[in-house]
Amino acid sequence: MEKIKIKIKNLIHQNPKEFWILLGILVVAAFCRLYRIDHYMTFLGDEGRDVIIVRRLLTEGHPPLIGPGTSIGNMYLGPLYYYMMAPALLIAGFSPVGPAIQIAILGIITVWFVWYVGRIWFGKIAGLISAAIFAIAPTVIIYSRSSWNPNIMPFFALLSMYSIWKVWKDHAYKWLIVLGASYAAVLQSHYLGLLLAPTIGIFWFLFIRSVWKDKVLKKKGVLYSVYAFIIFILLMSPLFFFDLRHNWMNAKAMYTFFTVRQETVSIKPWSAIPKIPEMLNLVDSSVVSAKNMAGALIASILIFLGIVWTLIKKRSPQIWFLVSWIGFSLLGFGLYKQNIYDHYFGFIFVVPFLLIGAFLSTLMESGKILKWLAAIILGFLIAINLLNSPLKKEPNSLLQRSEDVSHKIFEEANGQPMNLAVIADNNYEAGYQYFVQLYGGKVLEILATDKSTFANQLFVVCELIPTSKCDPTHNPKAQIANFGWSKIAAQWDLDGVIIYRLIHTQ
Repeated sequence: MEKIKIKIKNLIHQNPKEFWILLGILVVAAFCRLYRIDHYMTFLGDEGRDVIIVRRLLTEGHPPLIGPGTSIGNMYLGPLYYYMMAPALLIAGFSPVGPAIQIAILGIITVWFVWYVGRIWFGKIAGLISAAIFAIAPTVIIYSRSSWNPNIMPFFALLSMYSIWKVWKDHAYKWLIVLGASYAAVLQSHYLGLLLAPTIGIFWFLFIRSVWKDKVLKKKGVLYSVYAFIIFILLMSPLFFFDLRHNWMNAKAMYTFFTVRQETVSIKPWSAIPKIPEMLNLVDSSVVSAKNMAGALIASILIFLGIVWTLIKKRSPQIWFLVSWIGFSLLGFGLYKQNIYDHYFGFIFVVPFLLIGAFLSTLMESGKILKWLAAIILGFLIAINLLNSPLKKEPNSLLQRSEDVSHKIFEEANGQPMNLAVIADNNYEAGYQYFVQLYGGKVLEILATDKSTFANQLFVVCELIPTSKCDPTHNPKAQIANFGWSKIAAQWDLDGVIIYRLIHTQ
């Protein structure tokens, strides 16, 4: 902590202009992530499921061994994020806003980290440019203000890669410990973090090779590598114990995913090479240019020119490192046959910003005309991100809706047990179930083979528009169909949804 204070003091006294610009960037980043976070945050079934599990951990001492399931295959992530959520949820009095604020704070720290890495690798101007665009990028903001396991990925991916960089470049052995812990967090955020493994492996090998002839350094390098591996295994061990108890369910699912390739990944790695420009443009469109295709094209050209220019002029090892990082990632996306969503890019969120910052800073140091060109490009990128800021949109108020609807259900249940179902396109029961239980209601999850799980009333929340599509008594959803023959006893319109109370027909 003392070292950090000294560095901040040095920055204030030696580079006051840089300090105040950085402080301004961080204030903007904080505003974009924390402003009305309770109204803008996402709170649907996945978020409800997470807080149910974490509340159970805190109140019943029930430690989870697995995390959320993935969107494809029958694979589960590790539970590390649940344990990270626990202090924030407890401090917030079990309000889901607590973990969302925790993610927002981590997002602000990531903005600082982008500046820090950019400054060390490419200079003061590069660090500030990278952090400034990263702070206002709409996709980055959206995934920095809701509690969700993929949202920790940008920070821990950057920490992992900076760690292996320190190990390779500076022979900073202790950073191997940081690498072991941070990479475990990456993989428990999303399995696409596996695409970082080739770069980590290559630069770890280069590090070991560089110290191999020195017995003392070799011993130290191997020893700290073993420490790092042990920490990594310990943090991943809950998944192992889960698999051990469940007939290796997760391991089998991963094996199937990587071997049955007709619908998941291509068996021909070289087939992804022609797709690299397309994948780069997809990343830039999603992350850097706020879905603006002209901006995405400019960003992609900047990255390409920046890589070529820097390699020719400076032969920078930092650029080789970033090329490896983004190159293996784009190859991986090129092999992937499923839909690619914005949050999949979390482990390379920071790379385009660092590359663009590096190139624009080089232009600014290369003459008046190029300096003006860099300023225009930077202004354009900042403008399209600000014009498409998610803060300009009306807040979704999903959390408020969940609270209001759940409270109404709790009141109308009159202290009696209930079953619960949600009819929606992109939501399920857990978000409402969490608050009903928090208020003291008893929600029974219907098991068709266990009559004790059948309540005398079923509350159905319909989010469909038009509402004529609801038809709760005939909906084929398992939670409704298993309840049996029913009729509508009452219904209420609230916050844009319809709540039905169903009872069994006599």
